[in-house]
Amino acid sequence: MKVIGIMTKNFNFFYELVHLLRESREHFVALDFDDAIPENVGVIVTTVEERPRVRFRKVVANDQPDMALSIARSQLKGRESFTTLVAGIDPGSRPGLAMIGDGRVLIAETVSSPEQVANEIVRYGRNFRHSRIIARVGHGDRTNRNRIIRSIWNMVDDVEVVDETSTTRRTEEPDADAAISIALGCGYRLPFPPEVKPTPGEVRDIQRQSRIESGGRVTISYDLAEAVAKGEISLPEALRAQDRTCAR
Repeated sequence: MKVIGIMTKNFNFFYELVHLLRESREHFVALDFDDAIPENVGVIVTTVEERPRVRFRKVVANDQPDMALSIARSQLKGRESFTTLVAGIDPGSRPGLAMIGDGRVLIAETVSSPEQVANEIVRYGRNFRHSRIIARVGHGDRTNRNRIIRSIWNMVDDVEVVDETSTTRRTEEPDADAAISIALGCGYRLPFPPEVKPTPGEVRDIQRQSRIESGGRVTISYDLAEAVAKGEISLPEALRAQDRTCAR
């Protein structure tokens, strides 16, 4: 079985990469630049700066350990480019995201906010060669779903909404695993980006969160809470805006 070889003098890069490999219980080989490369090594991972020092037929040079590992795994399986990348998204305040390349799972993770999904899709799209990208988004959590769709609309070739019923399972990463199921599903194509219309209940919940966040000191206005729900501003920004209003 071919394994990943690590060749770097960058301690932080090495530490993070080894942590990821051990976390997933993958075999790897740590090498110095002067070492003979064992026959069971299928790909070498290194940093961009150190790439010229590596003499091997398959090398992944990337300064982001998680991205380097995803690319290396793909190359070990014999895939360096894809016809179609599918981004599967389980909507929520912390969405699940999965990237599928021609039917193979490349990554599955949970991201920090609906708008962060767009940044991650751009990041993976730059690092995996492809002809087109399709986004498949779960139909639930309408407000966060529509925030995500609007943020990625100009970054993908098509957006589909998928029935996510029964996609959530009891696992260590339920949102990421649900995103895989959504990516592998089939939905209906959206002709235009939807509007983001938070419900009154969602707005009131953000007002409640503002009281908690401020230690009971202040409750942000309905308009500010609605802007937070739409993803136009963050809750800390809304609290600062409310403070300025109260200080007048």
